[in-house]
Amino acid sequence: MEFLKKSIGTIAFLLVVNGTFSQGNQVALMAAFSKSYSLEKNGDFSASLDPLKKVYDETSYELNLRLGWLNYNAGLFDQSVIFYSRAQKLKPYSEEARFGYILPLAALGKWNEVIKLYEQILEVNPNNSVALYRLGLVYYGRKDYVKANILLKKVVDLYPFGYDGLLLLGWTSYFQGNINEAKVLFNKVNLYNPGDKSANEGLALIK
Repeated sequence: MEFLKKSIGTIAFLLVVNGTFSQGNQVALMAAFSKSYSLEKNGDFSASLDPLKKVYDETSYELNLRLGWLNYNAGLFDQSVIFYSRAQKLKPYSEEARFGYILPLAALGKWNEVIKLYEQILEVNPNNSVALYRLGLVYYGRKDYVKANILLKKVVDLYPFGYDGLLLLGWTSYFQGNINEAKVLFNKVNLYNPGDKSANEGLALIK
């Protein structure tokens, strides 16, 4: 019986200690994030990294995600890739981690990896309009108008009066030789933004 009382007492003590440690850790994390945000608002991305480095935990999704963002904005693209990669592995279904991960990869010109990440997002969420549009934009930049057209049509199906989707699909259709479709799309862009410069350039080429 005495042994049982001692065991219960030990467990209770450990729970109190662990609870105090967790609370103290949370306070430290909040202070670090707060300081980091303040420095970021002043445009000092390099300095905004320091408070988070002091409390860094490799198993923290939030810390890795934030450090990925700050390193990217500080121009430290290789470091950004490391932290975003860790965040993505910690939360395999996270769209925000993949979208963040894409930023430094694009800055480094690693377009095949960028495409792979967009495809992973679309595997989980086929109607993610941001991923559809941006992947379509990548293929448009590569002059792969067939693949771009497939993706951008989905964007326009989801947002029939969305400026970006209509305009890029208009140009994609034009370069594919689908002149009538391009004309319709450019005219819709002019309804969204009357006198749109890019749409009118397209219409002038058609005439």
